[in-house]
Amino acid sequence: MIRVFTICYIEHEGKTLMLHRIKRKDDVHYGKWIGVGGKVEKGESPEECIIREVKEETGLTIENPKLRGILTFPNFVYDEDRLVFLYSAKDFKGEIRNCDEGDLHWVHNDKILDLNLWKGDRLFLEWLKKYKMFSGKIIYENGELMDYDLIVHEK
Repeated sequence: MIRVFTICYIEHEGKTLMLHRIKRKDDVHYGKWIGVGGKVEKGESPEECIIREVKEETGLTIENPKLRGILTFPNFVYDEDRLVFLYSAKDFKGEIRNCDEGDLHWVHNDKILDLNLWKGDRLFLEWLKKYKMFSGKIIYENGELMDYDLIVHEK
């Protein structure tokens, strides 16, 4: 089974909004820092999803999210593949509110790699710095990064 997700990294004044997933111990991302986003609902485009998910999780309304990458995570959890549309955004309105999934923090861009991130996230966060558009496959086994592939579409 393939499930489709979105994730967005929102930047503002040299910082990126990060979500520390610490509210549910049964969360596959428990203890990790990730971008905001979530599952694409039936009939929804990835762009509609990321705008909705950011609003639901943060209270912010993003404008002009930029598609930067498409990532495949084979057999990521529960024998399901995950297809993730990766966005960045700089334009938004609103005020941050509490999130049901974790704690939101604006993190200085030069401190993000100091956080407890998935190893695959470290890869694509670097790719976001280098490339305008890419696709990739990130393979985990039992939570450990095993392999990855990258295809650069625009430098």
